Formats: sequence, structure tokens, C-alpha cells
Amino acid sequence: MKVHRVGIIMNGVTGRMGTNQHLMRSIVAIIRQGGLKLDAEETILPEPVLVGRNRAKLERLAEMSGVTKYTTDLEEALADPANAIYFDAQSTLLRYESVKRAIAAGKHIYCEKPSAHSTEAAYELYRLAREAGVKHGVVQDKLWLPGLLKLKMLRETGFFGEIISVRGEFGYWVFAGDPVQPQRPSWNYRKEDGGGIILDMLCHWRYVLDNLVAEVRAVSCLGATHIRRRRDENGNWYDCTAEDAAYATFELDGGVVAHINSSWCVRVRRDDLLVLQVDGTRGTAVAGLRECWIQPYGATPRPVWNPDLESPINYFADWQKVPSHQAYDNAFKAQWELFLRHVVKDEPFKWNLLEGAKGVQLAERGLESWRRRAWVAVEPLE
Repeated sequence: MKVHRVGIIMNGVTGRMGTNQHLMRSIVAIIRQGGLKLDAEETILPEPVLVGRNRAKLERLAEMSGVTKYTTDLEEALADPANAIYFDAQSTLLRYESVKRAIAAGKHIYCEKPSAHSTEAAYELYRLAREAGVKHGVVQDKLWLPGLLKLKMLRETGFFGEIISVRGEFGYWVFAGDPVQPQRPSWNYRKEDGGGIILDMLCHWRYVLDNLVAEVRAVSCLGATHIRRRRDENGNWYDCTAEDAAYATFELDGGVVAHINSSWCVRVRRDDLLVLQVDGTRGTAVAGLRECWIQPYGATPRPVWNPDLESPINYFADWQKVPSHQAYDNAFKAQWELFLRHVVKDEPFKWNLLEGAKGVQLAERGLESWRRRAWVAVEPLE
């Protein structure tokens, strides 16, 4: 059995997302399953090195995960030739410089989104990685959610006919600490620290729409800061300087219209925290994180507007649940495995730093649209 041992510098994984999704449910999960088996003769075995600014946090994380290597010295980790991959899950404002240093050190790059704080910086990382000849990828996890994989399958089999529109609802109530403890970090609500739901979520909607429906060509976006004050991790009140909700309409290739609401101050009365409805001439699908429901043309009821009488139609009854034709792994782990195969075996991997720059571009155009109160074109990035 040939074992490809791949050193992975994991910077910023002491945070919630980095710990849960990337370290424990992806890399540690791959290690505990005996590595990523390529075939009967080859396996990829990740060898992570935890990097962060707080040694005490790193020690606790190492003990919890079973990872034995950790350091507060990024340069030391970058200098080690055994480390082939640099992964970044730091806050957005710290990512650009660290990824740039890793590219200069000759490391393959995998990072969270947004890949940088501006389109210019994100595109520069793509250019530098391309010129350095290193492999590179950006986390686009929602493409591997079971509900969205089912949506992709429906599109590929022609279920929708001609796609007309997309409606999306994302979000939940994030407590402000009065008195229930907040479930998101305080920097999310401070613009000066890289916070704001537009930069966070429009990066997601770019790759979701581009990959599952059609490419985004223009955006009209309105942001809002609905909750003005919150408590931080130490219980201190602070003023929110970043938006906590975004109401965005997108024009896609082919005249498709998509509208997605994103909010950290909305109470959920829908199927899931994320719901996408795709309407087509031959059928409609409604996808959540794990499930997907369909209503084909032949099973579509014929409502008649009459508010004076109770409707004879149960609008939830005429939908069919799409079956699960496969076992679905954690979405972050699924993309990690594809990236590891890309690094070791040079298998295709399309979700690179250019795709990351496209996400940042859409977020910037959304912020521009809000500022100008106008539609803004989204130019192609090549």
C-alpha cells in the first residue's frame, strides 16, 4: 500500500468554523477513517499542523483533536518542506497577507471565503498562485450539501425545462446577548473588522448561482443594520457598524431572475435555515440543506384567487420528496477530499482562487449597489 503523507498547515482553526467543519469533521475525520483511499493500492493521509496566535487555544485544540503538531510561528510552518498545503480559516482581513506568504513559500493553497478583503486583492492571489505554479482552491461548501446536490441532479436531467427564476431565504435569529448568548462572533457585526453579511453571504450566492443555475451578470442589493447594539464575547456592549441583513436581486445569464434574502435577524418559519426555490416552465424544486421537494407541471394545482373562501388546496400536499440515491458525506469534507486528490493526483478541481475572486467581486458590487441605490453590472473575471 502506497501512502501519500501530506502536511497541511491549518491557520485559524481555533475559531468555530475552522474547528468544527475543517479540522474535526474533515481532516480529523479523514485520518480516523484510515486516510483517503484512492484505490486498493494508494491512500492519502493528511498530517495537519495547527497554527494560531494563542498557544493555550492551540494546546486545547490539539488535545481535543489528537493532532500533535502545533505552533504560533507561521514562518516556521511554512519553512518545513513536509508541509505541502497551506489552509487559511482566519478572519477575512488577515487572509490576504498570510496566503500571499504561503504562495511565496511554494505551498498549495486552500482557503475559506471570502478569499480576500477586495476583488483586487483576491484576483492578485489568483494571479500569484498561477504564476507560482501552485495548486489552489477556495471553500465552496454549499455545492456539496445534499439538498443542493439533488437540485443539481434535477437540472442535469432536464426536470425544470427552461429555468425562469430563483427565490432564496437564508438566515436565523442571532441573539444580541440580552440575555441569551450570541451564537456568532462579534467581529461579524463590525465593518472595521471585516464583518457584514454582504461580504459573507454574497460570496456564497455567487458560486451557488453560477454552478447550479446560470452565471451572475448584475446585482441590485439593499443592506440594513437592524440590530444596532450587541454584546461581545466578554459581555460588553458594542455598536454594530456592519449590516446584518441583505436583500439582493440578481440578473443571470439567459434572463433568469434570482432574489435571495440573507439575514441574521429573522425567525425561521420555513423548511430549513437555507431554502432555494427554482421555478421552471416544466417544474419547480424547493431545496433545503438536506432535502429537496419537487412539483412537476402535471402535478401543479390550479389555484383561483378568492380571499372570501378558505382555499380547497393544501399547498404543501402536492409536493414530492426527492429520494436520496446515495450516501452524503459532510460538505466540507467532500470538497477537502477533492482538493487532496487534486494536489496528489492532479485530478481536476475547478473551485480555485479565480472562483473565490468572483465571489468577492459580487459582494463588492452588492455593496456598491446599496451605496448607489442602483443596479450594478458584474463584469466577467478571467
